[in-house]
Order: sequence, then structure tokens, then C-alpha cells
Amino acid sequence: VNCILLQDRLKKLKSEHGKVQLGNITVDMVLGGMRGMTGMLWETSLLDPEEGIRFRGLSIPECQKVLPAAVKDGEPLPEGLLWLLLTGKVPTKEQVDALSKELLSRSTVPGYVYKAIDALPVTAHPMTQFTTGVMALQVDSEFQKAYNKGMPKTKFWEPTYEDCLNLISRLPQVASYVYRRIFKDGKAIAADNTLDYAANFSHMLGFDDPKMLELMRLYITIHTDHEGGNVSAHTGHLVGSALSDPYLSFAAALNGLAGPLHGLANQEVLLWIKSVMEETGSNITTDQLKEYVWKTLKSGKVVPGYGHGVLRNTDPRYSCQREFALKYLPEDPLFQLVSKLYEVVPPILTELGKVKNPWPNVDAHSGVLLNHFGLTEARYYTVLFGVSRSIGIGSQLIWDRALGLPLERPKSVTMEWLENHCKKVAA
Repeated sequence: VNCILLQDRLKKLKSEHGKVQLGNITVDMVLGGMRGMTGMLWETSLLDPEEGIRFRGLSIPECQKVLPAAVKDGEPLPEGLLWLLLTGKVPTKEQVDALSKELLSRSTVPGYVYKAIDALPVTAHPMTQFTTGVMALQVDSEFQKAYNKGMPKTKFWEPTYEDCLNLISRLPQVASYVYRRIFKDGKAIAADNTLDYAANFSHMLGFDDPKMLELMRLYITIHTDHEGGNVSAHTGHLVGSALSDPYLSFAAALNGLAGPLHGLANQEVLLWIKSVMEETGSNITTDQLKEYVWKTLKSGKVVPGYGHGVLRNTDPRYSCQREFALKYLPEDPLFQLVSKLYEVVPPILTELGKVKNPWPNVDAHSGVLLNHFGLTEARYYTVLFGVSRSIGIGSQLIWDRALGLPLERPKSVTMEWLENHCKKVAA
């Protein structure tokens, strides 16, 4: 019923308002990575420059209040957010528990997936090994099988739904296998079928501290989705628009996530914070830190974890991680350094005048939390991001097919075309 209602809304939008202009496209936008250009439909979340992300209309603090948790006053369960993104409705605890069991029932990974990963050198980057595992999972694609048999376009969403839930359910096994293979001599840990999605992932990685389980629930929830224009989300949508199945689409998205300007940033932030600590010691004063930040900027480098392509305020994903740290690890030296950076960096970047957003983003904090609980291997952090992002990209892919969204094909131009066009406008 919900699907039919949304299909009717889309038809009405096209028929009644199809010619309404959403803004002007400037040369700056064409040359500047399409920043500020409205150009795609993304139902599951919307990013406001001032207040940050809203998942189906709910802010992160609101999600923390209304989504079911594993423990009293605890962090929301990612299964709850998956339900919210898929349906637009806040689930009950019973519905979330049922979804947890559903994901668990789908989570068996075929042996050939592990063999495909094992064919790579152990030294291969964790994201390379993870994406290889996702591509190997594609062998079981329900969408590909159904499409090859022939099916009406109106039914495309059904095998897409099966693929997305299967993919989401199997990623923790694949991701934990990669972690244990690279960093723990290949000693895999079996799943614990009594645990929820995030807690089980943490367990298979080798971390059973209840606080770490809570951190993993928070981490996976807040990294799921960040509207559609970021590299990984847009890539998943673009590749999916060619009717590539969810495995192919998500593998492409992961390769975008692996870039230093996107998901790899969380790795770089922790390494930078640790280098600050090594060079200055743990008792650095605010004035010394200001001096170090200025030195970094004057050498042509950036302060990682600050600024964002859309946000113009402190990222609420940073804020909720800060609250978690204040609750569970206020004395951690790296957290205290992150807190000092929060005081020092924004005024310096504002004074510099070149940055539209001097405030911290999600990457400025996550590494320090993971490091505190023993997950110290920064090279692996983007894989965690990838597991989480499957929930947002997968949810939207299902709706892409349910709404019958078309092949994405924007127009490109040459510099000569732009120059000639600008001359005509000026004449």
C-alpha cells in the first residue's frame, strides 16, 4: 500500500509540477563538483546545512529517543533505523527483534566468498578485501536471476529487496573475516546468534565489552545514510539506475567510499591525532595546540575531520559521539585532545577565511572511540563505515526500483562549450 501511494505521489509530481524550476545552474557548479546543484531524488534522508541529517524526518537526537535500544537508555539498534528507512515508520521493539532474527536467518556466507578474499595478499587494503567479498556474494543475486528469467518492471523492487536484506545481513561476517585475516592471524570468531546485528559484528571482530557493543550500535546507526549526493550514496544510486543488482551497485559505492576525500577520512583523522600526541605529548596546552594547528595549515596541509561539503555547523554525528565519550571515556587522553581541538580549530579556520565550514564532521571523533576500546587498526575503519552505509544505500535502492526511477544520465560539456556559452550570455 505504501509503495502504491508513493508511486502515485511521484506521478502527480511529474504531471503537475514537472516543469517547475529548482534553481539556476552556474559555471561554478559545473566546475565545482556539482556542489549546491539539486539533481536527484533520495527518500531515506535529507541533510540540512545547519541542523544536519534527518532520517525520514527524524534528527539523530530524536532517533536516539524513539528507536528501540538493546539496553535501557542505550543507543538505538541499527535494525530500528533500517526499518525506519525502509518504511518511514518508527518500529516497536518487537518489530526490531523480528527484523534482527530475519537478518540472522539470511546471514550465512558461502565458502567461495572467503576463498575469493583468501586469493588476495594479506597485505591488500581492508577495503580491497571487503569489496572483493561483496563481489563474490553477487553470485547469489536474486535480482540478476529474476531479471534473466524475465519479469515486469513493477516487480523489480521485490528481488532488489531480497538482495539488499541478504547483503546487509552478510556484511558483518565478511567484514569481520577481513579484520581477523589481516590483524589477528586469520583466527575467525563464530557468530553469536543471541546478539543483535551490531553487537554480533563487534563480537565477531573480537570485542565483547558491553560499552563497545553500545558504541558499535551507535556507530552503525549514525553512519547509515547522509542523503544521496555523497560519493558512495550517489555511486550506488547511479550504478543501480543501470539495473545493476544491489551487489554490483554497493561494490561500486564501496570503491567510492575508499577514497581519501570520503570514507578514508576517518582513518586519516586518528593517525593525525596520534601524530599530534607523539610530537607534543599528552599535556599540550591550548596555546601550544593553536601553534601546532597553524603550523599544519601554513605547511599546505589540512586539519582532517573539519569541514563538510554541505554542513555549515557542527555535525550532529560528531556531537552524539562526543556525548558517548563524555559518558564512557572522559579521561581518555586522545578524547581530551579531540576536545581541545574542538575549542581551537574552528576559530583558526574562521580566521583563515578560506573554509565555508570550520566545524568538525563525523570523522573527527569516531576513530578515537574505536581506538579506546581496542580497535586500534585505523586502516580498517572505512570497512566499518561500509557495513553501516549498506543500510542507507540498500534501503534507497529498493525504493529506486519500487518508484521506477530511470537511468541517470546528466549532460556534460567541454571548457570550449562553457567559454562560448559565457561569451553569448555576455554579448
